[in-house]
Amino acid sequence: MRRLLSFLVVFGILLFWSSCRNNFEFSPSTGSLEFAKDTVYLDTVFTNIGSSTYNLKVYNRSDEDIVIPTIQLENGTNSFYRLNVDGLTGNVGTPQEGNYFEDIELLANDSLFVFIETTIDIEALSASETQFLYTDRILFDSGSNQQDVDLVTLVKDAVFIYPNRDVNTGIIETLTFDVDGDGTPDETTLQGRFLENDELTFTNEKPYVIYGYAGVDAGQTLTMEPGARVNFHANSGIIVTANATLNINGELSSNQELLENEVILEGDRLEPLFEDVPGQWGTIWLFNGSNNNTINHATIKNATIGILSEGNQDEINDKLTITNSQIYNSSSFGILGRATSINAKNIVINNSGQSSFAGTLGGKYNFTYCTIANYWNNSFRQFPSLLLNDFVLDENGSAITNNLTEANFTNCIIYGNDNPEFILENQGAVFNFKFTNCLLRFDNSELEDTGNYMFDDMSFYVNNVFNEAPDFEDPFENLMQIGENSGANGIAQPLSPPGNDILGNARDAVIPDSGAYESIVLDED
Repeated sequence: MRRLLSFLVVFGILLFWSSCRNNFEFSPSTGSLEFAKDTVYLDTVFTNIGSSTYNLKVYNRSDEDIVIPTIQLENGTNSFYRLNVDGLTGNVGTPQEGNYFEDIELLANDSLFVFIETTIDIEALSASETQFLYTDRILFDSGSNQQDVDLVTLVKDAVFIYPNRDVNTGIIETLTFDVDGDGTPDETTLQGRFLENDELTFTNEKPYVIYGYAGVDAGQTLTMEPGARVNFHANSGIIVTANATLNINGELSSNQELLENEVILEGDRLEPLFEDVPGQWGTIWLFNGSNNNTINHATIKNATIGILSEGNQDEINDKLTITNSQIYNSSSFGILGRATSINAKNIVINNSGQSSFAGTLGGKYNFTYCTIANYWNNSFRQFPSLLLNDFVLDENGSAITNNLTEANFTNCIIYGNDNPEFILENQGAVFNFKFTNCLLRFDNSELEDTGNYMFDDMSFYVNNVFNEAPDFEDPFENLMQIGENSGANGIAQPLSPPGNDILGNARDAVIPDSGAYESIVLDED
């Protein structure tokens, strides 16, 4: 009985406190709100493309419960911003929804969140500018108690390339082309469309935003001029079909942070949060039968597969010639070759979910002065930086083989945070490969049951250095410049003419360094 009485007393006190609490009076705010920041930067967006959601934390540091009479956007219903205040959207179904809020309660020593988004039409701001700084203010209260927080967004105009959608069925256009080489067009499930004649030159005037796959049809060439910027939506990319060509014609940049002359291909999310997120878009697909593809001074980042090159290993001209280029943060492969031919010089590939370079089902490959590295979390990748094989498994698990006619790696760095960082898998076809004057990661002392990695014939290995640290500046951040203590220093085979490295620095004519960069003295800070 005593316990029951005690319980009723405590329950009554709690009930009384609760009902008193509900009757607390909220005092009007007095202009003493505090904010986590005085300006919210919504980073860069493309015209008519919605931004990420940003937040602003608002504090009531006083010991009194307050009510904020109004929270509103200064530009009102004309604003391109929209707000959500602690889950409230404003006057639903009215022009004030998302831009005007009344009587927002905020308890003593408590806080609330204001969530901010924007979708901006640059043509409504300026008919002539290709980028525009758009601003507004969030106003808290009014009169002498008014406080404000600035909103700033850089909006860019762009050229949008996207497939058509049937207005009646909602079906999105897919690509139709000769997939199997029998001369008959085949329907595919790839959403996208072929580029028109007036779309086959990408300039540096505006960024290009691609939805779905932009196709290059037979007999056509897609050219990207110096400074072009290409941004891909999720599951998008470029496909170069049979008898078509891709030429990416970047040039050396004077500013290695701005890369003003580089052609940059990446996702369409421009916020810093997405700057190095892998797998944001599909691939550059050099389909079987495409020819004379060239890439120079390009940065390809955050794809699923940076470049997928298929077929044509026996053509006189290499299917792909790639020079002075960087491929980073591919969720699968940096470059994936299938029975194809690639000539590469001064390229850097790093941070790939599988291999940075995989030459599969045979092929023909010549890599000179290249840095093929992988510093992806090695707990989650199954393959080394470099993978070479001569087979593919059919649906029954049987190996279909094709000759690896040549795979020459000269003056290269092949390294990473795993061991080994190259694997050679031969199922019986011709398998010709050679590593010359390279820095390689393969430390047999750290391995057991290594199997056949073809060290039985050392004629495949000439003047290489094993397991010496490459002294990269910061490989986890894709800073692949090598320092003065690199194991690659002075080990390269001099070539004639000596040429330049990826940054345009002259190669030492007598004792050049292996990899894409000539070494420098790195800042230890």
